[in-house]
Amino acid sequence: MKRVVVGLSGGVDSSVAAYLLQQQGYEVIGLFMKNWHDDSVTISNDCPWLEDSNDALLVAEKLGIPFQTVDLSEEYKEKIVDYMFNEYEKGRTPNPDVLCNREIKFDVFMKIALSLGADYVATGHYCKKSEIEVNGETMYQLLAGADNNKDQSYFLCQLSQEQLSKSLFPIGELTKPEVREIAAEMELVTAEKKDSQGLCFIGKVRLPEFLQQKLQPKEGSIIQIEKDDAVYTIEEQEGLSTEKVLALASNKIAYTPEMGKIVGKHQGAHYFTIGQRKGLNVGGNKDPLFIIATNVETNTIYTGLSSQHPGLFRKGLFIEKSEVHWIRTDMTLDNGEEMEVMARIRYRQPLQAATLHQFENGMYVSFREPQSAITEGQFVAWYIEDELVGSGVIS
Repeated sequence: MKRVVVGLSGGVDSSVAAYLLQQQGYEVIGLFMKNWHDDSVTISNDCPWLEDSNDALLVAEKLGIPFQTVDLSEEYKEKIVDYMFNEYEKGRTPNPDVLCNREIKFDVFMKIALSLGADYVATGHYCKKSEIEVNGETMYQLLAGADNNKDQSYFLCQLSQEQLSKSLFPIGELTKPEVREIAAEMELVTAEKKDSQGLCFIGKVRLPEFLQQKLQPKEGSIIQIEKDDAVYTIEEQEGLSTEKVLALASNKIAYTPEMGKIVGKHQGAHYFTIGQRKGLNVGGNKDPLFIIATNVETNTIYTGLSSQHPGLFRKGLFIEKSEVHWIRTDMTLDNGEEMEVMARIRYRQPLQAATLHQFENGMYVSFREPQSAITEGQFVAWYIEDELVGSGVIS
């Protein structure tokens, strides 16, 4: 019997994952990760991790599996929270969930599980894993989950072959309603529990309040740029190299306050992200204002009217060399090579046709259609059919 440690989060997905593994004959151990206990930044009085760990314990008791809690709050603070503050301070928008999987669940947590003699770690992610042989070597594949509506492969886009080799995703073939049905049949306490919102493991925290712990509010201007501004007319230039053309399509526009008019004030550019429309508190327009750029050096936010404003769209993005990550290491591109893929720049975005272009200093991803709100610090992930083969941080 192979031993599997399941990350029991106190939610329905991981509960059913544990049950299914038990049905398949594995020896199952439940572990709950406690990743946060700084109550000064949770904004609701209910302590989410306590309730979650109780639910996880009840599920383990119901299934008759051993259970314990591991406190990873120090590692979480160092690898996730500090990183988030640093990124926001630089005016980038990190994705804590992708990072949490790479650095915590499938690294720190996985090492604890293996030290308990586990052969595998299992989670309640909606994705699938398979393996193929390439040149006599086993390659692990990360595949989209069967439930199109819930596919979570994107959140695992930074995993390595080594991490995948020791991972199991028992609910990948199921849809969410099927998972809830199994939980109800088994009378698991989590069967009706709502999906958790908020930061991975921190619970019910509103991001601006969370960021204000470290990043002090300071007043700045909200500037509106007209959609027909001259900055959006791109003149065709002859004789440019492919790399230069891609760079022009990927570079963000350098806005200055003189280009537009001041329409309001904000309390800190680092609390805002591109594509955001809530929280600006600027009225008087029939179309909503969207953020098209932020500048944390000058503490300025640039906005445009409507979701179709040209300032929101770009056809390409760049990933620095050190940030290009291949899950399928056998598919890595050499300098000067290209690859046709389907890609997404955020979770739940429908896949978009794109071409990868590898150069000496990094990779350009050029999209067939312009993409709205390409955001620095977020991850772009690329697929071939339903297999996620690589990803990178948008620079």
